[in-house]
Amino acid sequence: MARLTTTILLGTALLATAACSKKRPEVLPPAPGSETGTGSDTGQSADGAAPGSRGDFERSVTSTTVNFALDSYDIDARAREILDTQATWLARYPNVPISLEGHADERGTREYNLALGDRRANAAKNYLAGRGINPARISTISYGKERPIALGSDDASWAQNRRAVTIVLN
Repeated sequence: MARLTTTILLGTALLATAACSKKRPEVLPPAPGSETGTGSDTGQSADGAAPGSRGDFERSVTSTTVNFALDSYDIDARAREILDTQATWLARYPNVPISLEGHADERGTREYNLALGDRRANAAKNYLAGRGINPARISTISYGKERPIALGSDDASWAQNRRAVTIVLN
């Protein structure tokens, strides 16, 4: 009798497990990283960037980064070229918010570099606002010397770290 009960319980458990198993879909999705076309049917570019996205911004503008001279937050000719391409893209997508991050090199005090990073981010913001971009959609933050992209202690590294970076927030 115990043997019969065990067999019935075991059979019931197997049936329940089989009934709960997942059925294989008729059409499998593409493997991660595989390209299935140009993306034009989904509104995306060939590299997968949707219009108005961070990827679209990074692909469309000259650069996301504006560099500055030592102890300066002046927008030079090269910075104007970069910010002009950003302003063109931002005008095309008027509801996309951005953040401007101000950075400094490792020289100077923490407080000085935070203030300098803030002036750099605001200089870029004011330039974009002057090109017709609503300043309400532009937030600024200063990281001072806390987030260097070049870790050396030489002129080339310091030049890379004196920057304002535009980040699309969606």
